[in-house]
Amino acid sequence: QVQLVESGGGLVQTGGSLRLSCTASERTFSINVMGWFRQAPGKEREFVATISRSSGSTYYADSVKGRFTVSRDNAKNTVYLQMNSLKPEDTAVYYCAAAFGLQIRSGAHEYRYWGQGTQVTVSS
Repeated sequence: QVQLVESGGGLVQTGGSLRLSCTASERTFSINVMGWFRQAPGKEREFVATISRSSGSTYYADSVKGRFTVSRDNAKNTVYLQMNSLKPEDTAVYYCAAAFGLQIRSGAHEYRYWGQGTQVTVSS
């Protein structure tokens, strides 16, 4: 069982930045794809970004492209989500997720393990 622990959420003003971290409890070589999702109150969970731990390939939702950057540090079993130019509409609980396989993906149903989430609030 892989456990994922997110950190780095908080309250920030519009235009500010935050960096989220997600650390896996163990090094599982078959867990190659890591993703970030978010869920705002009253809305469905939506894809934010994904990264391949082996290749470093990334893919972003259009809503965050150019503002958010996903990266990984395999030695630390950690992935990061650097969020810049934050907007009030970025307010949500952000979840880290892990999936088997080689291909990066954006569907929540394709991810096997999930973290508990971390709150990000952007004030206007």
